[in-house]
Amino acid sequence: MPTTPRHFLVDTDLTPAEQSEVLDLAEMMKRQRYSFKPLAGPQTGIVMFDKTSTRTRISFAAGLTELGGNPLIINPGESQLGHKESIYDSAKVFERMVSVVIWRTYAQSGINELAENSAIPVVNALTDDYHPCQVLADLQTVREHRGSTQGLVMTYLGDAANNMANSYLLGGATAGMHVRIAGPEGYLPDEAIVAAAQARAQETGGSITVTTDASQALEAADVVVTDTWISMGQEDETEQRLKLFEAYSVDSEAIAQAADNAIFLHCLPAYREYEVSSEVIDGPQSRVFDEAENRLHAQKALIAWLLYASGLAEIPEELILPLAEASRGQVQ
Repeated sequence: MPTTPRHFLVDTDLTPAEQSEVLDLAEMMKRQRYSFKPLAGPQTGIVMFDKTSTRTRISFAAGLTELGGNPLIINPGESQLGHKESIYDSAKVFERMVSVVIWRTYAQSGINELAENSAIPVVNALTDDYHPCQVLADLQTVREHRGSTQGLVMTYLGDAANNMANSYLLGGATAGMHVRIAGPEGYLPDEAIVAAAQARAQETGGSITVTTDASQALEAADVVVTDTWISMGQEDETEQRLKLFEAYSVDSEAIAQAADNAIFLHCLPAYREYEVSSEVIDGPQSRVFDEAENRLHAQKALIAWLLYASGLAEIPEELILPLAEASRGQVQ
């Protein structure tokens, strides 16, 4: 059994080949929804929430159950993690009782510390810096409707300094996409994240463009994406943000600048007539509810893959996954 388990804390924790494996498995799990039980027992998976949630909570709880496990949901304020008990001590307790830890929290540093001290997989269900599980679901949706991600243009408009923009950069580049990020000055991605995305794009044949010009970003785009302009904790900035991001709204005029067969994605919740018009989100190019459903399938695949790759679950004979050479040797 490997001494170091596989975690998913940021999109680039999966190589391009590994991301493709997870997405292949997600497609298989969607077709055969109840066929894979790596958590049979039932083994328990912890799902911890420091922030409120709808899709994340439902998809992880249902997913763990469908994988044969038992989801233990810990709501805000119900755990001593990080205040009455150190993250290190909590990690050592968790690994003796459960099989996977999923955490929706604030600081990336906290989930990094948990993973560094954990002998079981840790999954980032959202931090202030990244939302990598959402992007896996988005990539699965793109595959379903466009056949592949390789070489497609994915354009994100709006608050380009948030966790979704960061994960679209890194996850999209890993998938071989040409990722365009557009937002106003002062709300663009951190240079270090852009550099990391560019490095990954060089491996996959993708590319990265960061601009303040929404029209430039939208031109002939295959996938158009946005997110709320006002995230949790930013409510006091509402008036300022509504004015600032108005030019980046995805309305009928904006979507018309994309490719004729472009699809529209939004991680939800959406605020109609702000970041997206009702005409677009409820229109024929919208795939937001396919995208929401795919949170379930992509996350199930991710959890199973991490367990297989960590040597903590046996790969079913009927499941052919290349996996890393070291991982194949560990799960015999």
